Amino acid sequence: MQPAIYIMASSMRGTLYVGVTSNLIGRVWQHKNNIADGFTKKYLIHTLVYFEIYETMYEAISREKQLKAGSRAKKIALIEGVNPQWRDFYPDLL
Repeated sequence: MQPAIYIMASSMRGTLYVGVTSNLIGRVWQHKNNIADGFTKKYLIHTLVYFEIYETMYEAISREKQLKAGSRAKKIALIEGVNPQWRDFYPDLL
């Protein structure tokens, strides 16, 4: 498994969710299918708009904390720097 951080969105510039996982494909699938009750299910956050892969879970968790502490504007700038159309990267991972 590969540690990763990811950002999911409800729509272009919509509600954002930042997470960390050791199984990006599986975790995004869970969000898309509303497997767990919580924030992403409540706000219909199903689009993988950004992710970064790390060597260790420690690095991934550190980056997740950094992103969560940052402003919404910084998250949007990060997303739009690599994904200006806010397209869903999930199909590319499969």
